Amino acid sequence: MRDPLQDSEFSRNASRFAADRPGIYGSEFGPMPTPDTMDAQAADTQTLKTGTTTVGLSATDGVVLATDQRASLGGQIVSNKNVQKVEQVQYNAAMTIAGSVGGAQALLQTLRAEINLYEARRGEYLGIEALSTLTSNLFRSFPVLVTPILGGADETGNYVYSLDPSGARLADDYTATGSGLPYAYGLLEDEYHEDLSVEEAVPVAAKAIKSGVERDTASGNGVWIAKVTTEDVDIQSYKRFDEII
Repeated sequence: MRDPLQDSEFSRNASRFAADRPGIYGSEFGPMPTPDTMDAQAADTQTLKTGTTTVGLSATDGVVLATDQRASLGGQIVSNKNVQKVEQVQYNAAMTIAGSVGGAQALLQTLRAEINLYEARRGEYLGIEALSTLTSNLFRSFPVLVTPILGGADETGNYVYSLDPSGARLADDYTATGSGLPYAYGLLEDEYHEDLSVEEAVPVAAKAIKSGVERDTASGNGVWIAKVTTEDVDIQSYKRFDEII
């Protein structure tokens, strides 16, 4: 007699049943995302995306995050010229947005809710390393098509993490994401050095965004700069690069 658990047809049918049926084995709001459905979402030209050039730099006294300000439909039509693509997540941390706008907004809302719950229960905020782990775990819980940069500063150091939908979490001195990534990296490789202060890192970050804006059609319309320290997060918008460079 065959063992049903080793029967490939049985396993396939059971997997389909579990994925489609509400309850502890499936989503109450429909089937779980699959690689095929995620690829179809990514190919949908009507999905609102930020296109984007985003960068993060670690400095001696904090972190600098920078992004452009353009959102597009499928990378072809400019749908908004003043999108804020960097958001504060707690008093000493911020995160950039690159990819699906809806996915990024859902991720930010969930992350802030988890931070508030932790603070309410423990009476303190998450350390930056723990915050990056929480964020990568959220990606594994519900796949979203975004590739953010998380930057923060606490008593243990100044951190820049790049994250992706697989849940990967990579720390580096500087990083870039989005469609303008190749152009931003070229500038960062040339001008970044590890003894930059926050104020010195700001024009470097802005020039990296400018490199993306000049060559990537999905990036443009100015720059957002976030200066992150152990005390606070300061986010400013600049329509002209000569205001900051």
